[in-house]
Amino acid sequence: MIVRNYLGEDDELAQHIIRQLNTPLDWPEGEGLSAEYVARIAAAAACDVSHNHAANGHLVDLFAALPLPGTAGGDEFWASLGRVAGDAALYIDPANAGGPFFDRLLNGNEGGIAGRVLSFLEKLDDQQRDAVAEVVGTALARDAYVAGSSYLGKLWLRDAETCAWHVWLASRREHETGTDRRRFLEAWGNA
Repeated sequence: MIVRNYLGEDDELAQHIIRQLNTPLDWPEGEGLSAEYVARIAAAAACDVSHNHAANGHLVDLFAALPLPGTAGGDEFWASLGRVAGDAALYIDPANAGGPFFDRLLNGNEGGIAGRVLSFLEKLDDQQRDAVAEVVGTALARDAYVAGSSYLGKLWLRDAETCAWHVWLASRREHETGTDRRRFLEAWGNA
């Protein structure tokens, strides 16, 4: 069956199909699909998974907009970022959080790089955050004529922080969020 070929047992969509729809992944055995089940599976795919994948992809795109490691401009950029961010930069330095982390992010390990981005930003004091925004903004401004480098850098940092938060939050599996939602609705209903 197509669903089984593209889903692992631990995949978020697989968990949704198994738990919420009470449907084994190899269903139906010799049965036809009903429009209702097709619609429910489509809704699960669209709502539960696409936000997560979109947030993951956007986080990768934010880093892809920065100078590439291993290039002359990239090496200078990452060295400058390390100088102004201090030890916090180690969380996102390509030597520490390189290719495998982004590969894992795109393959479903949502929390890894997002946690590193959040840790990086948490460790920055206000002065460092402004200096990082300037370094990032200067790198981004080379291709943009819309705003100043400091402003572009602040936008990048804000977007990276929000996106990493979304990725981290979305990495919680549906069975965890489902329990939290039920408890929330019950507590608020009884308030």
